[in-house]
Amino acid sequence: MRTNFPHIRLRWHRVGSATAVTAALVLTGFGTAVHADATTSSKVTWAATPCATPKKAGELACNSLRVTGGTTAFQKARGITPKAADAAAPSGYGPSDLQSAYGLTAAAAANGSGETIAIVDAYNDPNAEADLAKYRSYYGLPACTSASGCFKKVSQTGSTTSLPSSDAGWSEEISLDLDMVSAIAPKAKILLVEAKSATMANLGKSVNEAITLGAKFVSNSYGGSESSSDTSYDSSYFNHPGVAITVSAGDDGYGAQYPAASKYVTSVGGTALSTSSNTRGWTESVWKTSSTEGTGSGCSSYDAKPSWQTDTGCTKRMISDVSAVADPATGVSVYDSYGVTAGWYTFGGTSASSPIIAAVYALAGTPGSSDYPAQYPYAHTSSLNDVTSGNNGSCSTSYFCTATSGYDGPTGWGTPKGVSAFTG
Repeated sequence: MRTNFPHIRLRWHRVGSATAVTAALVLTGFGTAVHADATTSSKVTWAATPCATPKKAGELACNSLRVTGGTTAFQKARGITPKAADAAAPSGYGPSDLQSAYGLTAAAAANGSGETIAIVDAYNDPNAEADLAKYRSYYGLPACTSASGCFKKVSQTGSTTSLPSSDAGWSEEISLDLDMVSAIAPKAKILLVEAKSATMANLGKSVNEAITLGAKFVSNSYGGSESSSDTSYDSSYFNHPGVAITVSAGDDGYGAQYPAASKYVTSVGGTALSTSSNTRGWTESVWKTSSTEGTGSGCSSYDAKPSWQTDTGCTKRMISDVSAVADPATGVSVYDSYGVTAGWYTFGGTSASSPIIAAVYALAGTPGSSDYPAQYPYAHTSSLNDVTSGNNGSCSTSYFCTATSGYDGPTGWGTPKGVSAFTG
């Protein structure tokens, strides 16, 4: 759980000592975040999922938050009265909402067959396939099972039988990731690669294994503080031309994280997504709850600027490239059963936006074999919804933390408007 005291930063990423871990666990008992969404009359409350606080030294954090009460944007728009914490029915956006918001309805129905989208997370979710089946069945999506060859779960070594230890917090993250891929690209195959722990080394090896097993699209919903080791991680784990690798920008507000800062990945920021009377039918702004919670963004301290990124205020890699929904108050519906009451939950965080964008890449088709797909949106900026309002904190260079017309850090070039921005 997370509380929003502006003078306290409650999430530890690469934890340096057992004392820091203990402090993190104590602090996370203070309370939950509260957000008054513009489309709701009831405050929405939420808490960071347990994997957002690393339990061991050297581990990275997942970037997901689970709604615990109030009336979400989805409920408000439909006049649904049950509390968002009621697990009996969905209280967040489902596949038709997300496909509508991002102009993907036709593509989701027609594209994605033959493509494999990999999800990389830590630890094992023993209920992953069963929970995925519940989600897909409820929303009328085609079944995706291990028996049919659509779904496959492996360890970081590729084993289907020798899996990591199970973890309830990371299972929530896994359910979120699997459901978002399903919502956007229901015809694609899904490969879940479970690292034996949440260290960069093990998660990175899982990325490599996913690609070895044939995935051309790999989503990563985790991150931590930047370090001087990041450039070596780049070459060891993320330099995979011909593969679209997406990474969450983080949930701690303004500030750069890794691996979102890798020059080889598509860094994905987060928005608040609400229905609107405009032509699109939807509107978005930068997701920000407080000075310590909202989408990440920023100028990397270590990673070199890729040639296709041309903003002039940051001489190194700038986060983000694109974005999608992440605000828990305008969050997405997820089915989960391991370690919680089996049922429907609403999630937010940039852990939602990363798999959404990975799935959009899959709808757009296999990347060119020598391409770094992160550059694609930069060549098709008119094919994105430009997000021009909101900020994720304070910064000395305005576009690093404040939305503006064209490129900005919190939302990149914008959110999907069909698949054109995600093709070579």
